[in-house]
Amino acid sequence: MARARVVPGGEGRRGVLTALDWVLVVAIVVLAAFVVGGMLLGARALRHLKKTDAQGSGQAVDDALAKVDDANAKAASVRAEAAAAKAEANAARAEARRVLEDAHSEADTILERAHRQAEADAEQVRSAARRSGEREVALLNATAKEQAAEVERRAARIDERERLHAEEVERLVERERRLAGMDTDLSSREAALSTKEAELAGAEEEKRRELERVAALTAEAARAELVESIEAQAKREAAIIVRDIEAEAKSTADTRARHIVVDAIQRIASEQTSESVVSVLHLPSDEMKGRIIGREGRNIRAFESVTGVNLIIDDTPEAVLLSCFDPVRREVGRLTLEKLVLDGRIHPHRIEEVFESAKNEVDVLCDRAAEDALVDVGITDLHPELKKLLGRLRYRTSYGQNVLKHLVETAHIAGIMAAELGLDVPTMKRAAFLHDIGKALTHEVEGSHALIGADLARKYGESEDVVHAIEAHHNEVPPQTIEAVLTQAADACSGGRPGARRESLEAYVKRLERIEEIAASKVGVEKVFAMQAGREIRVMVRPDDVDDIGAAVLARDVAKQIEEELTYPGQIRVTVVRESRVTELAR
Repeated sequence: MARARVVPGGEGRRGVLTALDWVLVVAIVVLAAFVVGGMLLGARALRHLKKTDAQGSGQAVDDALAKVDDANAKAASVRAEAAAAKAEANAARAEARRVLEDAHSEADTILERAHRQAEADAEQVRSAARRSGEREVALLNATAKEQAAEVERRAARIDERERLHAEEVERLVERERRLAGMDTDLSSREAALSTKEAELAGAEEEKRRELERVAALTAEAARAELVESIEAQAKREAAIIVRDIEAEAKSTADTRARHIVVDAIQRIASEQTSESVVSVLHLPSDEMKGRIIGREGRNIRAFESVTGVNLIIDDTPEAVLLSCFDPVRREVGRLTLEKLVLDGRIHPHRIEEVFESAKNEVDVLCDRAAEDALVDVGITDLHPELKKLLGRLRYRTSYGQNVLKHLVETAHIAGIMAAELGLDVPTMKRAAFLHDIGKALTHEVEGSHALIGADLARKYGESEDVVHAIEAHHNEVPPQTIEAVLTQAADACSGGRPGARRESLEAYVKRLERIEEIAASKVGVEKVFAMQAGREIRVMVRPDDVDDIGAAVLARDVAKQIEEELTYPGQIRVTVVRESRVTELAR
């Protein structure tokens, strides 16, 4: 910013000189005041001398003279101070003139520097504006060139489109000409064919009359004889055709189903745990067993009455067994005993307190397991009561397979198969995920878990498709929808894959024996072999009693009876083997 220039001799100088004059005036006034004061003191001294003249003139004169001398000394001091003040005023005036001249000189210097700086800034601004204008002009030129090139490209594309349109018009005109020629040719051919058909009809009628004359039979009688003669052969050929069609359909269906199932199993895998009705709790030492039993067995009795879990204490070192058919109750008992062992205080009142704490903890774990399963499957709008029942399945097993994990796995498999078939994936997942919900109440409500689960789903607002899939997944109700069929398939895939489930040896042997009995009871069966852990059955038939068509019928009958009478994971393949052997001796 430029500063205002101070011109010498103006109002500034007058202001400085006036101040100095005022300083001089003040000094003179002070000096006059001192002089007047000295004179007043002298007058007072004279009056005092006159008053005290009677007391002693000598002493009074001396005192008066002393006072006069003092007054003169003070007056001289005042005059000296006045002279010094005047000298200082002159020096201050000279200093003020010098400071003013320096200020004028500095102001001129600053003003000149400001002018130079302003000119330099103006030159920089002009240079920047010039460069900005050049850049904008260059940018406008480049934009104009790009727009011109774009216009040229568009014009070229328009010309190319017009050329292609013209060629397409030419092709259409040529096609219309060919179509017109073809119409004319077809008309002529139709006329020729009509003529030939009339001729053939006449020849056929003449041939029929000649055949009737030669055979002495009418056409209806000949047709009846012909139908009767070939009826048996037609039936057999029809059976063979049906068999071939069924075999081809089964082959295609098996291939497609195998592809879907393999793809589903490949894309989903889950951990499997082996659980039972007995839980083992390890103890820090065998001395803890005595504290668990308590005095005269009061602790163990209180524990069993509060938790409803049987506590088995045997010779197993540093371990006790908890037995209960209800897995949730067994888990609550296990946590209760574990907390008691860690705390060390075991008595009936403490058992009740720890039991309530463990029960709440298990409820929280069940809710968390249900929420994790729902998040894994992708279901967010499930009723809270169904969610609570799902959490209880965390501790439920079926043939060693955890039911909650089985539901998650089944839902994933069903969703994959539904996606492959173009169905509603969320509904399919929901039906498969809830198909075993009835197992959470199997011991509390009488009836099949499928029907119990269907009633629960219907009670808590699930759709009819989901309810039907639940009640039909074990064929208590015949499946009527594709969701029900796919739920059965996904359930079989999850429960039937190797390692998913285990069953007792007795049930396994009984199932194999019953499979062989069903096949052996059929007519013409010679031998029956259950193979691959009961997943395939080989039926050997006598070739003289059963032909090829009968073998197909036998395989279908055996498979259907097995489906109706037995419950098994996965599927069972029925293979009928018919073998003919001819032996001749060469002598």
